[in-house]
Amino acid sequence: MAKGMKRKSVSGATLGGGADGSATKRRPNRGAGGNDGSDGSGDEAGPSGAGATVGSMTSRIGNKMVRGELYAKLKKIKQKEKRAAREKRQKEEEKAVEAGEEAPAKQIPRTLENTREKDETMVQPDDEEVAADEAQDEFSAHFNVDRPPKVLLTTCYKPSKVMFKFLSELLLTFPMAQYYKRGGYQVKQIVKYASNRDYSDVVVINENRKKVNGLLVVHLPDGPTAHFRLSNLKLSEDIPNCGRATTHKPELILNNFNTRLGHRMGRMFASLFCQDPTFRGRRAVTFHNQRDFIFFRHHRYVFEEREERSVSGAGKGK
Repeated sequence: MAKGMKRKSVSGATLGGGADGSATKRRPNRGAGGNDGSDGSGDEAGPSGAGATVGSMTSRIGNKMVRGELYAKLKKIKQKEKRAAREKRQKEEEKAVEAGEEAPAKQIPRTLENTREKDETMVQPDDEEVAADEAQDEFSAHFNVDRPPKVLLTTCYKPSKVMFKFLSELLLTFPMAQYYKRGGYQVKQIVKYASNRDYSDVVVINENRKKVNGLLVVHLPDGPTAHFRLSNLKLSEDIPNCGRATTHKPELILNNFNTRLGHRMGRMFASLFCQDPTFRGRRAVTFHNQRDFIFFRHHRYVFEEREERSVSGAGKGK
């Protein structure tokens, strides 16, 4: 089962334009196929250098056909350079391994996550203030193993067949969850009912036109409450060669919940699972946060043992 969950944004959108937010208009390049008779493939291609991209090198050319031809030409040159550099690195690694030396360090690709500048919202591992707040928050009883998770699952007013398929997989994901039929009760009534019966959380699933599109998580008795929009939902029957889930307690993996809000969301997800997973079952539940999207995966892992073949002394005989 795989789905993407996105937190609701609190503040507005960003409109394109200049550095001050105003609209910008690009002046056409007369030298690129203009009235002077040039083809636009000269020095008007834009900024050059090792850090310049192909798009920035061709963006100033006004003629669409000339710009496309030059873009394809520069793209092909860039690909040849990258391929030559990759082959050079591979040969250096092979020589280092043959000589018994340490192989050169592998290059780390640049992504939005590892190039993000740390700001004041990022939580450090030794932050005493955050540790003191989390020791007294709504989830402290769960992490102190004073209150085991007990989740009540329910649906919208008229659930469809697709909803029950998704619900059956959620019941496998949360071992301590129980399903109750929604009926005609409102969310406030359900929360009051669950709180009186010592439930720790309430999860309400919503759908629109037979498509699951929302998830409401309420932590009892005093909150917090979070609403998620669901997209790109894939059930286990939609995944080829998918294994069958077991009843073992799963392991929980939380990635990139590094801000103050991320810590709080991670603790909310953790409160839905037991603190003593059954490692023998090899089940894992992953919540991966990336650019305000939370990617969810539920899978089983397998340990593979591979035999290492020795290549010393091997060669062709006469």
